[in-house]
Amino acid sequence: MRAITNLSCLIHHNHYHPSLASAVLRSLRHRLPVFSPSLIRVRAQSTSTSHAELDNARTGRSCSLDSPPTHLDVTQKIDVNPPKGTRDFPPEEMRLRNWLFQNFREVSQLFGFEEVDFPVLESEALFIRKAGEEIRDQLYCFEDRGNRRVALRPELTPSLARLVIQKGKSVSLPIKWFAIGQCWRYERMTRGRRREHYQWNMDIIGVPNVTAEAELISSIITFFKRIGITSSDVGFKVSSRKVLQEVLRRYSIPESLFGRVCVIIDKLEKIPIDDIKKELKSVELSEDAVEELLQILSVKSLTKLEEKLGSSVEALADLKQLFLLAEKYGYSDWIQFDASIVRGLAYYTGIVFEGFDREGKLRAICGGGRYDRLLSTFGGDDIPACGFGFGDAVIVEERGLMPELSPQVQNIVCSLDQDLQSEASSVAARLREKGQSVDLVLESKPLKWVFKRAARINAQRLIIVGSTEWQKGMVSVKILSSGEQYEIKIDELE
Repeated sequence: MRAITNLSCLIHHNHYHPSLASAVLRSLRHRLPVFSPSLIRVRAQSTSTSHAELDNARTGRSCSLDSPPTHLDVTQKIDVNPPKGTRDFPPEEMRLRNWLFQNFREVSQLFGFEEVDFPVLESEALFIRKAGEEIRDQLYCFEDRGNRRVALRPELTPSLARLVIQKGKSVSLPIKWFAIGQCWRYERMTRGRRREHYQWNMDIIGVPNVTAEAELISSIITFFKRIGITSSDVGFKVSSRKVLQEVLRRYSIPESLFGRVCVIIDKLEKIPIDDIKKELKSVELSEDAVEELLQILSVKSLTKLEEKLGSSVEALADLKQLFLLAEKYGYSDWIQFDASIVRGLAYYTGIVFEGFDREGKLRAICGGGRYDRLLSTFGGDDIPACGFGFGDAVIVEERGLMPELSPQVQNIVCSLDQDLQSEASSVAARLREKGQSVDLVLESKPLKWVFKRAARINAQRLIIVGSTEWQKGMVSVKILSSGEQYEIKIDELE
């Protein structure tokens, strides 16, 4: 095949000579074997692969051993299920997802937030801030062809922090942003927990007071009320990381261990208490410190907390103000104090909260809190900040909370004769220009079929293009809910 390459050089350079090229081609006819069509296809694939390899060599990329195979057996059956922990969204599921996301958006905008988004693929370093976080072991991470360590985002807050640092002083404070994004975590699947899910985040950057947390909790409660969930269905457990900090300070536990202790405490309802004690002792907490800590974490009222820690503790002042604001907002019946709530991510610094199912059937529905020192983790200047994440999987799993959503189309248009198909198309186009949805029957179908189709898609009216009516410049209209039928001029069709 080297002769072909040389011929290519002859043709593509200024020294191309027609008679010389013809002579080379004549000589090749006698030397090249005759290939069957299938062999030619294989060789074509192999040639394209070699081009890719040459391109990798030029760009410094290397093909890994697990690259997709060059030759695929097109008759091989594939598993029709999506990868474990992920979901398909056929029309009935997509309607539900769109409904849910629309409610997320409308509530966020009701509270004056603006929508943002970030890449699904981020630098791995963005998500491995501190050792001990469960999220480190759940990353979908790999090395790309440029030898960069990247990861599919497991949450949205670090991406938000990165964008805030990038924008710097070009944005004025406070920032009120929301996002609805796909997240990935390789974790054990339980009810309401998947490896791929969508998350609604709302964040306030630049407000140091608990007025920000009160506003965020209010927004989630507003969402719940919109979809028919009451305070008897869902509640919020509220605490502060500063409670835990105070206990550790009293036992001279170094602040460097704070994040690891939080991660352990976050497992309280997930693993036996003896295992919690073992893990706490493994991070250098004394037996007395462990017992005192567990006693504090069992407290369920601010009065009891004040008895144990004293009235001068900063955490107590923050929590009292939050509960006072809850009264003013009118959602006191939704929230309760629970000292065991610490959240599993190391970056939280103050108030933390979790939405929970009062029947106890579901895991945490949503959660969030204050993260005043996250930006410095990435080299930026710290700005007071708080936010929450609300995954779609938990609430969608509880079908009793979700509406039954059927497809809805305003019009279904059909022709009674195949020769009138183009006329039916023009009627559909006219209605669509007016902003109306139209399902156009694209083939000649009996009216019985059309009525079944109309019922399935919940069409409001049927527009029939018949030859007699069309000659008069009219169409037949049937209101499907009432059965009313009439003829109307095409120009008057609205």
